[in-house]
Amino acid sequence: MLLYVDSQYLSPYAMSAHVALREKGLSFHVQTLDLAAGGQQESGFAQASITRRVPTLVDEQFTLSESSAITEYLDEAYPGTRLYPHSLQARARARQIQAWLRSDLAALRQERSTDVVFCKPIDKPLSEAAQAAADKLLAGASRLLEHGGPWLFDAWSIADVDLALMLQRLLRNGDPVPAALQDYALRQWERPSVQEWARHARPAH
Repeated sequence: MLLYVDSQYLSPYAMSAHVALREKGLSFHVQTLDLAAGGQQESGFAQASITRRVPTLVDEQFTLSESSAITEYLDEAYPGTRLYPHSLQARARARQIQAWLRSDLAALRQERSTDVVFCKPIDKPLSEAAQAAADKLLAGASRLLEHGGPWLFDAWSIADVDLALMLQRLLRNGDPVPAALQDYALRQWERPSVQEWARHARPAH
């Protein structure tokens, strides 16, 4: 099995797929692409990935892009740690959370890129739009975690990784985050599969 990721190891979506493979205990190789140099347009990758995006998973003759599609596929195709909750409604909620974090909060994602999580913080304050997105994130996360448990659902899920990373965009930059959400995000960050990605050496860029 092969997973294409960005050479900087900064993509939150590549991280999600990488963590999923580790949690499943699957053997796989990683192939990095220099996106800034147009590596995603090279003929070999363009042939493998319909969308020419990372992450892309190659499982024998089957190739699949988009991180949530990859994690859902892995959960249905392979045994091991469940990536999604057992119950239908909880699975739907987990997918909702993933879709929300990938499609909304654009100003926050832009002004608090994963550079601040994995490389170094910046001293620029959030714009009005990014602060509104941060407020929306914190309100939504607080509501999702109002039960007081260690995870979003009855057990850990891949949605916990995605939400924790979004919260880390604020935490790592020193932006205010309620204590309960800080504890939640830091707890998810301690998971070995997450730490493996977080500790990758990253070339200067």
